Order: sequence, then structure tokens, then C-alpha cells
Amino acid sequence: MKIIHFKPFEHTDGEVTGYLHGPITEMESHRTVHPAVLICPGGGYEFCSMREDEPVAMAFFARGYQVFVLHYSVGREKAKDFLPLAEASQALVLLRQNHQEWGVDPDRIAVCGFSAGGHLAGSLGTMWNDPELLKRYDFGGQNRPDAMILCYPVILMGEFAHVGSAENVSGAKQGDPVCEYFSLEKHVGAHTCPAFLWHTVTDDVVPVENSLAMMGALAKAKISFEAHLFPEGPHGLSMCTEETGSRDDYNGRWVGLCLDWLDRQFGYHL
Repeated sequence: MKIIHFKPFEHTDGEVTGYLHGPITEMESHRTVHPAVLICPGGGYEFCSMREDEPVAMAFFARGYQVFVLHYSVGREKAKDFLPLAEASQALVLLRQNHQEWGVDPDRIAVCGFSAGGHLAGSLGTMWNDPELLKRYDFGGQNRPDAMILCYPVILMGEFAHVGSAENVSGAKQGDPVCEYFSLEKHVGAHTCPAFLWHTVTDDVVPVENSLAMMGALAKAKISFEAHLFPEGPHGLSMCTEETGSRDDYNGRWVGLCLDWLDRQFGYHL
């Protein structure tokens, strides 16, 4: 494994850690290019959770993906003005621009996010070409992910919202039109990438209505998606392992389901 670090922008707090496979050249036939995943940990746009960082990265890495973890700008003053979305967008652009050096298939890059990081991943999947984003930044269309994985995601900014996430990412109070603009189900359209979602019905931090709203919007727009709702479990289960302090073998099935879905989306075999 090779570990790399880079910043999407030199002037912001955002930073990416990459975990890269090198080619195994002992056999004449060997893989040199891998699909990739950009991971966005949760944390209410207040911090980036370690529990949704390297433990998640290693699961995708073991499947043969090149994996990149984005620590995006957080806090009320730094998470507003589309900055986390700009950092995620620029990270995706850099993956494509450096695809030969990093062994990345530029046409098979997914974004995966948890909780508030799920909002960021969902923002990239639905708002990569948003006019308000493009007023501030120009990514030339290279920032569209090819798939998105939304794990107990923050979607809604009104009823059923996680208020802290909503106000941090928008820089406005809940109920303000500026805050409502970041409600992701409103931005789903033909431009949106395929999605995988999972949530627990008893989540009392980010209610399951968030994923239900996203599923409804994807269905209405005829965007392909797979979704799994587990009947019980708290918020923030991450990998559902002892390592992440959330051992839950039943809900932990999401990992295999997700990997199988993504492999199928990308036509990929380890």
C-alpha cells in the first residue's frame, strides 16, 4: 500500500489521504487501473469522525479500490459558502487529472459519505453542476461522481433535519431560504448519479425520513438506486464492528451489499 496526501485547495483546511494499490507485476497479466472511492466522514459539519475514516477506507481498499478520504472544512464559519462541496469537487477533479499516476479509472469514481458526510456526498452527486456553486468555482464538469453511497445521510433542511448540520453547512438558521437551499431532495434530476442508501428506522439523530425523501426524489427522477432500511439501530453505526465501537452483525451486512452494488455499477471484479 502506498499512502499519499494532498490538499484540494492550498488556502483551505481540506485535506485528502489516499490509500493506493501498486501493480503486482509477477504475472504477465496484472491490474494497473482501479476504480476509486472518495470517502466523506460524518460529524455534523463540526468535525470529521475517525470512526468513519480509515475503518471504512480499508473495507473498500480490500475490495481492490483506490481509496481517498476527504477531511473537509468544518465549523459554522468554514463550512458555509459551498466550501466543503468545493473541496469535494476539486478532490474529484484531481483524481481524474492524476488518474495515471494514482492508478485510478477516471470513469469509475464513487463518493461515499456518512451522516453530514452523507450530505456532502449527496451534494456532490446532485449539486456538482449547481448554478450557485458554479458562481464561485468552475470545475469543468469533471467533479461529477459516477456513483454515490449515502450512509444514514443528512438530506433534509426543514422538518426531520439534523439542525446542527443544516445550519453549519448553510451558514444560516433553519427556516431561512439559504438553509433550505441545501435540502438535497430538491436538487435531484437527470444529472444525478446512481445511488446506494442505508439507514436504520430507529435513528433518532438523523431520522430515516431523510433517506426516504431521497429515495422518493430518485424514484421520481428515474435515477437508479438501491436502498436498505434496517429495523433497529442507533445513529452512527459506521462499519458495525468492534473497531468502530458499534458491533452489529445484522446491520453490518450493509458493507457487503454496498460493495456488491458498486462492483455491479462499475462492472468490476477483484
